[in-house]
Amino acid sequence: MNYFSSNFKLGILGGGQLGKMLLYNTRKFDIYTAVLDSSDEAPCKIACDDFQLGDLMDYDAVYNFGKQVDVLTFEIENVNVDALEALEKEGVKVYPSSKTLRTIQNKATQKLFYVDNDLPTAAFSRFAYTSEIKDAIAHGGVTLPFVWKCAQFGYDGTGVKIVKSVDDLTDLPNVECIAESLVPFKNELAVIVSRSASGEMKTYPVVEMEFHPEANQVEYVICPARIPEAIAKKAEDVALAASKAFNHVGLLAVEMFQTQDDTILINEVAPRPHNSGHQTIEASYTSQFEQHIRAILNLPLGRTDNKVGGVMVNLVGAEGYSGNVVYENIENIMKLDGVTPHIYGKKQTRPFRKMGHVTIVNEDLNEARRVAEEVKNSIKVISE
Repeated sequence: MNYFSSNFKLGILGGGQLGKMLLYNTRKFDIYTAVLDSSDEAPCKIACDDFQLGDLMDYDAVYNFGKQVDVLTFEIENVNVDALEALEKEGVKVYPSSKTLRTIQNKATQKLFYVDNDLPTAAFSRFAYTSEIKDAIAHGGVTLPFVWKCAQFGYDGTGVKIVKSVDDLTDLPNVECIAESLVPFKNELAVIVSRSASGEMKTYPVVEMEFHPEANQVEYVICPARIPEAIAKKAEDVALAASKAFNHVGLLAVEMFQTQDDTILINEVAPRPHNSGHQTIEASYTSQFEQHIRAILNLPLGRTDNKVGGVMVNLVGAEGYSGNVVYENIENIMKLDGVTPHIYGKKQTRPFRKMGHVTIVNEDLNEARRVAEEVKNSIKVISE
């Protein structure tokens, strides 16, 4: 099929920053794109060929949008899977598939998938309601401390809480959830696997992630991870095993724990471009966003190794600020060598909202990490 400067239409469900960065590449290739999002101010609106308003969880909105395109993908998991399934039955190519998304969309189902496919993951218990956990603690079925995760609709650090006492359960929503053993880990790692419709597979280098202690969001992504080669190989092998089990098409970001005894455990996965791959735009031969396009269109996959070491810093809304966004001191960080800011186009900031990221590249990874700290301490995402 001719995708370039043709009548071919690629549909993207979700108009956020991940979609916007996918559009960098559809613009480069002159591929016609349509985007569906519920916000008239979605970042994708300025860059796609056809922007449509609609609720991603609404069956009719997703189904009717999908009927207008040749290949349909998504940049967020919270979309109506029943509509995707119906579209597939009618011949629309949906990548990753509705089956893949249905499994991943629910964290309890996702964890059971790991168990069924002999993929390493932390021990867990599944509950229909959070209120059931108190009885499980009382009868020894769950041991404190543990990690509570809502089964659905958690995003950007929400829906996750470390529970150290029964009192910590009080303010949690009474929803389907899991109680997962708290893993004492050395590092949080991630590997992005790309897989084309014909089955070609490639992995990106293992990255190391540092998280904000309060927001449970990634603050820094360091690539390549500062770990021994043997541990990196273990992580890549686990990620490839997960990819093969899901049989996905597109990208699969596999987040993992490296435990104290160097066991690798899957934390969770995302079937789309991911925060742990943003540094690939500057640091890799092929960005994760271009690779996703290549994979879902069954084009040859690009080279995935690094041109140079890279560190990514997330830009999130500062605490205490809501309203029209101002990027304070952005000119100062742009004076630094190897620093590239990406501003997502969200006009309104609020505490911990993802507003952009900055990539720092340097042949000396430790120097890149030092500059990343300087960037983090300099730029502030505030409001007018």
